Amino acid sequence: MDIKSVFANNEKWIASKLATDKHYFEKLASGQKPEFLYIGCSDSRVTAEDLMGIQPGEAFVHRNIANLVNNVDLNVMSVLNYSVRHLKVNHIVVCGHYNCGGVKAAMQPADMGILNPWLRNIRDVYRLHRDELNAIKDEEKRYERLVELNVQEQCVNLIKTAAVQEANKERGLKVHGWVFDIHTGKLIDLKIDFDKILKDIVEIYNLYPAAE
Repeated sequence: MDIKSVFANNEKWIASKLATDKHYFEKLASGQKPEFLYIGCSDSRVTAEDLMGIQPGEAFVHRNIANLVNNVDLNVMSVLNYSVRHLKVNHIVVCGHYNCGGVKAAMQPADMGILNPWLRNIRDVYRLHRDELNAIKDEEKRYERLVELNVQEQCVNLIKTAAVQEANKERGLKVHGWVFDIHTGKLIDLKIDFDKILKDIVEIYNLYPAAE
């Protein structure tokens, strides 16, 4: 696809929206009130709106390599605080995907240059779950499980933040861990037991003791 095709496609998209609703862009410009914050991978094959079947304005989206929630990453922390405290989203989704290049790269014995500190976060996930992962003999299955565990740990990182704890206390904000199966197109809810995880970490990370 060349650049000219992009602008031609944009014109077709505009026409299709106006054909359905002549006020579509007026409504779009009036403001946003998304229900979701979606944190996903930058992989070009995994687009939030398409896989969720949602329209513009329904999800606030942040994407980075391997869908990390790093507390020293000003970008993701800014997105998190803006969407939770100002847009008042009610759900935060961390969505990983099988066949994730970032997860595989993190497990290669190679110097990745500037990517080293970023990918180290995934290596830390492996370290936390080393016994379970090393027991999986099939390499592909091990990577798939690491994708799932990486999603889980990024969700835990969200729960550690003041913005999420405050919103959970005030309006019941929920965190969800999903994986997109790139081989089938299916979204998989990992059904992570966050209550159980929180019991193990609440003594250290709870910023709102009155919410216990």
